[in-house]
Amino acid sequence: MDLNTIRKETRGCTDKIFLNSAGSSLVSDAVFDQVINILTEEAQIGGYALAYANQQGVDEFYIETAKLLNCAPENISFQNSATDAYAKAISSIEFKAGDVILTTDDDYISNQISFLSLKKRFGIEIIRAGNLANGDLDLVAFEELVKQHQPKLVALTHIPTSSGLVQAAAEVGAICRKYNCWYLVDACQSVGQLVVDVKEIGCDFLAATGRKFLRGPRGTGFLFVADRALEAGLAPLVIDMIGGDWSSVDHYTLQPTAKRFEFWESSLAGRLGLKEAVKYANQLGMANIEKYNTDLMSHFRNQLKTVKGLNLQDWGSKVSNILTFTMDHHTTEEIAAHLRTHDVYFSIAFAGSAMIDFPKKNIESAIRLSPHYFNTAEELEKVVAILDF
Repeated sequence: MDLNTIRKETRGCTDKIFLNSAGSSLVSDAVFDQVINILTEEAQIGGYALAYANQQGVDEFYIETAKLLNCAPENISFQNSATDAYAKAISSIEFKAGDVILTTDDDYISNQISFLSLKKRFGIEIIRAGNLANGDLDLVAFEELVKQHQPKLVALTHIPTSSGLVQAAAEVGAICRKYNCWYLVDACQSVGQLVVDVKEIGCDFLAATGRKFLRGPRGTGFLFVADRALEAGLAPLVIDMIGGDWSSVDHYTLQPTAKRFEFWESSLAGRLGLKEAVKYANQLGMANIEKYNTDLMSHFRNQLKTVKGLNLQDWGSKVSNILTFTMDHHTTEEIAAHLRTHDVYFSIAFAGSAMIDFPKKNIESAIRLSPHYFNTAEELEKVVAILDF
């Protein structure tokens, strides 16, 4: 990877220190130009003619995304967000009273709310697997829970939004295959910063967004659906004319591919912008991106440990490009104000999004920094100096 070229192709990274890729990252010029050009063309010829003229680009979205995840294009569906993708996947499971969803303490807030909604409507049971003392998922106990409860669905967030923890997605996948459980992975924070291989993970569904580490437009995402789920006839609760063919007055036939999880209407500019973002990551090579990120974050975390009174809040044996911290002598609001005066872009994680995790750590909020491969070691050294106040 040529960092100078990457930074030249990222117009938003030159006048600030942007450390919020876990929220909504900076798009590359390739993504920006694609979206603007498509919107300009749409204004001139209308949306239908636009879609017809750009069918090749639409097809390339499935090819590039399949390459990113190591699957076939037929296993990919475009979605308007990761939440959209997740909701469609979970709606394809026919829950009934007494069924179990097995998840973890570190699942994403919207996923946890979805589980609670299903509990309220269908009378399912939610079981959350515990962690080891270091924050890792207790895989031995996890397997025992699977054996005991035979969950209808296992749901795992690969990287939580409020912590740098990387969960053992592949190890959980092996357990799910052993006991024949449906397995849904939320990869919002991992796709784009780590190599994510659905064959290695062994999931039936994987939901991801475009706007975070993948550096695509907002309002975009995708859903991977494994052959096993397609062959079993799993489909979202609500299907439209992309998901099925109206074969007779009272019957329809499912689309054979993962497109059964799509809706016909979507933003072509967003879809093609996401295609460019995925293509950009593929061209750089996810293994290269992961290595750069790992080295960058290792150096950054080690430097931050030297700042007096700064407490890193990321548990687990494997951590990611999400870094959360508190300080003994400054409130979260004081740290945030200080960072803003130095043009550092970041997020704040609150207990409302980490109802289980943060009470364990005895904190109510934390600063969240999420560098990416367009950031430099020099930028992060400046942040360390800024935080020494």
